[in-house]
Amino acid sequence: MRKFSNKIAIMMLATVLGTASLPYAVLNVQAASTPLSAQEIQKAVSELAKLQVMQSNSNAHNQVTRAELAKMVSHTFGLQGGKTDKSVTFTDVKTNDWFYKYAVDLVSLDIMQAKDGKFDPRGTVTDAELTQVVAKALKRDAKSVNYWAERFLSADSTATRGEAAYLLNTARQAMPSDKASITNVQALNEITLIVTFDAPLTTENEAFAKAKEDFVFSEGLTLTNMPRLKTGSTNTYIVPTSVQKPGITYELTYKGKKAGTFQGNATKIDMTEVRQVTNDTFEVESLRANGVLDYGYIISAYSGGRGANALVLDQNNSADGKTYQIIPSMQARQVTITPEGGQPIVAKYVPFTQSTDGKQEIKFRLPEGQVLTPGVTYTITSDWANIGNPTFVAKEIAPLEISEAKAASETSITITLTEDPGDELFSGRSVELTSADGEKLLATYKYSSRKGTTGVFDIQQDGKLKAGTTYTVTPVGDWAGKSSAELTVG
Repeated sequence: MRKFSNKIAIMMLATVLGTASLPYAVLNVQAASTPLSAQEIQKAVSELAKLQVMQSNSNAHNQVTRAELAKMVSHTFGLQGGKTDKSVTFTDVKTNDWFYKYAVDLVSLDIMQAKDGKFDPRGTVTDAELTQVVAKALKRDAKSVNYWAERFLSADSTATRGEAAYLLNTARQAMPSDKASITNVQALNEITLIVTFDAPLTTENEAFAKAKEDFVFSEGLTLTNMPRLKTGSTNTYIVPTSVQKPGITYELTYKGKKAGTFQGNATKIDMTEVRQVTNDTFEVESLRANGVLDYGYIISAYSGGRGANALVLDQNNSADGKTYQIIPSMQARQVTITPEGGQPIVAKYVPFTQSTDGKQEIKFRLPEGQVLTPGVTYTITSDWANIGNPTFVAKEIAPLEISEAKAASETSITITLTEDPGDELFSGRSVELTSADGEKLLATYKYSSRKGTTGVFDIQQDGKLKAGTTYTVTPVGDWAGKSSAELTVG
């Protein structure tokens, strides 16, 4: 017989005595965060009972079985009869078992597993398995689900019905809705809003083209990229805007309905310094140690790829006792670069370079055909940032050259450089392919496709490589010097 875990014993004790009667040391036996109270668990059970997810008289302290969890998850997320091409058969489940249809639904959708055809309906569920199942069913990042469960989460513990109910009730509030409406909006800094909805947006409503239609601001303010759901939040978004004017009252209309007003924020983002990267590109650095954080580390969509750098900020944008400034998407952002004694030049953001190498060093590039002059001092200014050290002296930087080109398909090629650029320096670059008979094709870098020294370039204007043809591949502009490579299509 398995022993009860400490957390189950605490909950049972809480039921008898009430949480107010428990000593502090007991309440904090497993983690710094406060364990779930009997009242919180009962509230979740009652909410799910209304939805017929579970019975209100369920013994919340019993360990939840896989069969019970399958039913609870299926009803919570409306997964009954889920459409899938996967055929499922079990060696330990009969078709007339009460949980059969739930097991089939969840296994066929790859939300729960049945190794070697065994569903193990009476088996208990670990906390880790519970959070994984909920994340898959909700189609939400695991970091958020683990955050919701952290008050009872324990690596080797088995989950109780009450804990499952609490997590499912929380996750239920994170189910996207195409009828979501705004409940609160506030300006975080000059180019960032924090917008809370009564439910998360659907994927379709998050898409930039649709969001730009739905988010309408007064006073000429515009949405500059798609809203992004914060990690750990059920319905709060980071929303990037054009530069706000301090003191101006802006009105936000969402899907044609007035959604609220907010005051333009005068806070600029604190950037640390600038430095040259290539002969036409420079970067503006910010430091997490200084309390500045790129949004890529705190949004649900990116959390899985950010590893240990990903984190959850609370409603005050704090974590571990520290409050952070947030850098939103830099899409369509620009800065001004002025050579000493010369005229200002507008440099535009290089897409997908905010923190691709694990560092917060946003890249900007001069207009096509322009380069930095070695020996000249340049100063960077911005209407959305304060830059601690805004100057650098330009120098001649030898470009990384093309060492190899290969056909990846009839519409794309791979380009390999002599060295790893260590960032998205391929971004915005193109190459020209010229055949022996003079036919030319243009191929442009596919964002975020780089792996080490190699990136994928897609052929433009419906062009296609011809079998048996040899092409000379050269860079468009001077980004890879005068290097070239031969590419023969098999």
